[in-house]
Amino acid sequence: MDILSIIGLLLALFAIIVGAVLKGAGIHALISSAAFMIVIVGTVAAICVQTPLSVMRRALVMLPWVFRPPTHIPEIQIRKICEWSNISRKQGLLGLEPQLGREPDIFLRKGLQLVVDGSEPDVIRATLEVDLQAREAADLRAAKVFEGMGIYSPTLGIIGAVLGLMAVMQNLADPSKLGHGIAAAFTATVYGIGLANLLFLPMANKLKVVVQRRAHLSEMLIEGLIAIAQGENPRSIEGRLRGYLH
Repeated sequence: MDILSIIGLLLALFAIIVGAVLKGAGIHALISSAAFMIVIVGTVAAICVQTPLSVMRRALVMLPWVFRPPTHIPEIQIRKICEWSNISRKQGLLGLEPQLGREPDIFLRKGLQLVVDGSEPDVIRATLEVDLQAREAADLRAAKVFEGMGIYSPTLGIIGAVLGLMAVMQNLADPSKLGHGIAAAFTATVYGIGLANLLFLPMANKLKVVVQRRAHLSEMLIEGLIAIAQGENPRSIEGRLRGYLH
């Protein structure tokens, strides 16, 4: 669980609600069904028009990563690579074959299969780097879905404010409605700018960090698998892979 994401979200809600109270607007000023429809539903509509279905599906799968990133602990992976290196030096590369059925990670299992098959190091690197680049590009496209929402929501907030002011202009004959109408008009702006800067854009940036971290770990695994294929000493492999931890 990413505790910083939870703390950040709670602080964002606290800042907006307490800020509204301290400014004298009150919590009720933040509640507007019209602003919700224009900003939130409008933002979802805009991003649906922009995004292919496959990318949208991937974005929804990655959404929980904001609070619960994939658990790939580098230390554990390094120990696993060193263990495989010891097995290969004692039993040969075919001795690693039983490990294939025990490995849950698809990327690592594919790399291990290439090693067991006796593929050349250049072939192993080229094959795994294609997978890595394709996966990283797909994940970054998915992360940009939330970045796009952060771009659209402030504009839709302005549209909501303009629509609210248009409604106010139609009631100029009744001064008692002007103050409430103007306040309600700017609620949409708060929704748009607040969601963009306190939710959508931070979520997109957090997901990009997670994607880059996974790619970095995968690069480390590629180096480890190639070292096993080349028959390097386990201690030498461990020392090289620990350089990725900095």
